[in-house]
Amino acid sequence: MRGKLEWILISVLGSLIRANRVARQSGGCSADGIRMCEYETHQEMIGKLQNLERKYPALAKYGTIGSSVKGRPLAYIKISKNVNKRSLLEPMFKYVGNMHGDETVGRQMLIYLAEYLLSRYGSDPRVTRLVDSTEIFLMPSLNPDGYTQADEGYCKAGFLSLLSDTGRNNARGKDLNRNFPRQFDDPPSNSLSVLSRGREKETIAAMSWIMREPWVLSANLHGGAVVASYPFDDSPQHRTGKYSASPDDQTFKYLSSVYARNHRTMSSNVKCDPRDSFPGGITNGARWYDVPGGMQDFNYVHSNALEITLELSCCKFPPAGTLTKHWKDNREALLSYMEQVHTGVKGIVTNAAGRPVKGAVITVSSGKKTLTTSQGEYWRVLAPGSYTIYASKAGERSDTADIFVRKGTPTVVDLQL
Repeated sequence: MRGKLEWILISVLGSLIRANRVARQSGGCSADGIRMCEYETHQEMIGKLQNLERKYPALAKYGTIGSSVKGRPLAYIKISKNVNKRSLLEPMFKYVGNMHGDETVGRQMLIYLAEYLLSRYGSDPRVTRLVDSTEIFLMPSLNPDGYTQADEGYCKAGFLSLLSDTGRNNARGKDLNRNFPRQFDDPPSNSLSVLSRGREKETIAAMSWIMREPWVLSANLHGGAVVASYPFDDSPQHRTGKYSASPDDQTFKYLSSVYARNHRTMSSNVKCDPRDSFPGGITNGARWYDVPGGMQDFNYVHSNALEITLELSCCKFPPAGTLTKHWKDNREALLSYMEQVHTGVKGIVTNAAGRPVKGAVITVSSGKKTLTTSQGEYWRVLAPGSYTIYASKAGERSDTADIFVRKGTPTVVDLQL
């Protein structure tokens, strides 16, 4: 039986590779003016990002947050109208891909998204508006060491994983999406040095980046399913199937639905595995399966950001001939989700003398508390609806304001202590 199954899987893989070769030869591997014919090596990917910086120096800036275990740069590209200095109240957004090295569709989508945004700036009103109003960070790969070990055509764990390292983990064999602090198990701390003890090099770099900047909205991109998954990813009981709601549960369901509805198939409850059940294309992470030490929950607990996890393909590392299809599946969803960084409330907190207040606590009637920046800025992504909000610090408190949030339009409310 196993021999027959292996023969079937090898035949399917062979068919996918042949289809991939035909697509390349027929020229059907470009979309929106972007060439999508093959996967880049990590160095080639870096070259592409650096070329975009050179081509669009006023809009794009290449950077890194550190390096992998084997010394490969953890590279990103920043895209904004004012790329060298964030404007007051300009929200920060990030997409992070490929933290599992064998899950490659998200990696490619972010490379293409960077080129799409930059090439269309000034001619596409929607793209121009997004770049003008948002500081966008795209990191195609958090796990370049794993990616170099992964094989094109690898879809799922099984007998193929016995033949070689699948590339899921980093160079030390650690799953990066189980390597962040466990909110229900580890001693609580806000100290990066304490939280970093025993973590992997890539994890520490990501933690530092997350805690250092005033992120507003984020998503990390995975593969092996087609669903938008939201916090919490685990529960105190660590029981798979148990719904674990965060204080921002309604907003997370709204954000996840935005992605799923704008994806070409995600909202149709895609079943990559017969056991998958994702009504509307979304799921609470812990209800799907328990993931202690994941990145999306770390963002929620240790920064101002809201982050969800996007599973983009049934096959983890599909043949390159399918990349144009995946781009078309995800393009509208990627843009629509980014636009949600402007759905909610933002403003400046000042003291009685009119000076900005750093570290003021922002309390909304629904969801977690956040802190103001050194310039007194705050942002809270919220599902459309009515809320109350106030700011406080060191025994002082602003008046409570009533707000109404509309989709895609920030409500601006300045608060005075």
